Amino acid sequence: QVQLQESGPGLVKSSQTLSLTCTVSGGSITTNDYYWGWIRQPPGKGLEYMGSIAYSGGTYVSPSLKSRTSISRDTSKNQFSLQLSSVTPEDTAVYYCARETLVGGLYYGMVYWGKGTLVTVST
Repeated sequence: QVQLQESGPGLVKSSQTLSLTCTVSGGSITTNDYYWGWIRQPPGKGLEYMGSIAYSGGTYVSPSLKSRTSISRDTSKNQFSLQLSSVTPEDTAVYYCARETLVGGLYYGMVYWGKGTLVTVST
């Protein structure tokens, strides 16, 4: 059973960089066809897909966040990370990590999710 766990500070000051790590157990982040994504949900709003890192190490970041977002991984620890710079209170959200599956051009969705972690950006 694959499990994902987000970790990082729950409070970040405006203009600083938000850094979160997702630790994966029960499967390797380098296994073919799996992509490891970050999703967030601001209070009272819908889910926003932020980006992902592929099993190969390639990354994708949503165009709306591209200038401020970096996704990386540490294969030795089976972790992947999110960095969001120049945060504002509008970046306050519950941040989730999840596993996506893409095989032969077919997208199978995000089956496994972390529980999420609330990050509050203070003024």
